Amino acid sequence: MARTRLLLGGAAAAVAAAALAARAGRRRPRAPVRARGVATRHARLALTGARSGVAHAVHRARRAAAPPERRRELDEAHQLRTAAQVAETLGNMKGALMKLGQMAGYLDDGLPEAFRDALASLQHDAPPMAPELCAQVVREELGAEPERLFASWDPVPVAAASIGQVHRARTHEGCDVAVKVQYPGVDAAIRADLTTTDVLFRALALLFPGLDPAPLVAELRARLVEELDYRIEAANQRLFASYYEGHPFIRVPRVHDHLSTARVLTTDFATGARFAEVEGWSQHERDLAAETIFRFVFRSLYRLHAFNGDPHPGNYLFAGDGVVTFLDFGLVKRYRPEEVALFEELIRHMVLEHDIGRFRETLEAHRILRRDPAIGDDDVRAYFGHFYEFVMEDRVVTFDPGYASETVRRFFDVSGPYAHVAKASNVPPAFVITQRINLGLHAVLGRLRATANFRRIAEELWPIVDGPPSTPMGEAEAAWLAARG
Repeated sequence: MARTRLLLGGAAAAVAAAALAARAGRRRPRAPVRARGVATRHARLALTGARSGVAHAVHRARRAAAPPERRRELDEAHQLRTAAQVAETLGNMKGALMKLGQMAGYLDDGLPEAFRDALASLQHDAPPMAPELCAQVVREELGAEPERLFASWDPVPVAAASIGQVHRARTHEGCDVAVKVQYPGVDAAIRADLTTTDVLFRALALLFPGLDPAPLVAELRARLVEELDYRIEAANQRLFASYYEGHPFIRVPRVHDHLSTARVLTTDFATGARFAEVEGWSQHERDLAAETIFRFVFRSLYRLHAFNGDPHPGNYLFAGDGVVTFLDFGLVKRYRPEEVALFEELIRHMVLEHDIGRFRETLEAHRILRRDPAIGDDDVRAYFGHFYEFVMEDRVVTFDPGYASETVRRFFDVSGPYAHVAKASNVPPAFVITQRINLGLHAVLGRLRATANFRRIAEELWPIVDGPPSTPMGEAEAAWLAARG
């Protein structure tokens, strides 16, 4: 229940901030159409929040008068109605706020099940645009109707999300492709959303006194704006596809450059099972899939110096035996060598040497932790050690939803036993997108209940250790690396 109150309270704060922004917009003279669009979206979110608040008050009154055996039924029905309202509102926004809804859908098992299920629908499904609009975008970008550009074109999208929708087609060369077409106007919508998110981040700064919101806002804006240009996404995808070419179990679809522009992205069409189906597979198959995801994330980070910053269930397709296809490279963070060196230094002190004093000195030197004599080394170990817990010892461990929930709570709960450390902590730019590993990857692995000796797998991937293969998948990956020369 504490986790539920925490996350729903955060959502209420976001709704309140959006309502303030909408009211401020109404007090000003009539705005241009583009500005009115963002005010309308925020007002819609505020209206949803207001309706939810009224419904909650009515629900509490009914619940108080109901017999004990009836209260749980009333609670579940209320959660389902509210979740549906939130998902419908966000799903029709097609902007930055919907992306927040997508993220919230898989972060924490502390959310009521009805909320998780409703928000999960945003991860790879959203209301599509009309076929005529989609054809117009293709024509403007590629110079001809989709039926002429492709040997076959399905006007019904196979997936629709916050920025664009995906159509299946076949090239004149006979290759099945996925064509992602950006929604008209979504560029302006998201840019407008980002001009008003300062309200939300100022609220975060009040909650977390140690947080410097300026670099956080700048980094998130930069990454989200990059997502709007499919040429950047194509370059990111080419980077990963080239690096992982011929890999035994990691797949990245190839980009078709001559059919790709700033608002249209064409790649090989990938097939496979969705995450919800994989959750019903055997534990052995889930462990293989989890190991692949783990290896992809950390090999990319430490060897390729790049991180695909959207690790959520909608971006994976599974084929069994650990084979995973990775989709959506719009939100990619590329790291400078000194940033990766910082990650490695923290691992060396916390995990390899268990030297909490040096670990703390490194945090303080990089302004990740404010110097505060009231915070002891034991506090630092207890708070930050959680994020390294799954690789701290040479043993088999199991991710579970509770671990991911604890991760979320340590970031956002300012009233728990580690609140004084959280309030003294800061998130530098290099860590902003990287924290998606903690908030997203851990949630994915928790839902799979991934079990392995992640310490030994990590040592294969950390350049400062460069350990030998520790699993059959590690041996296959080592052979792939050796063949590359």
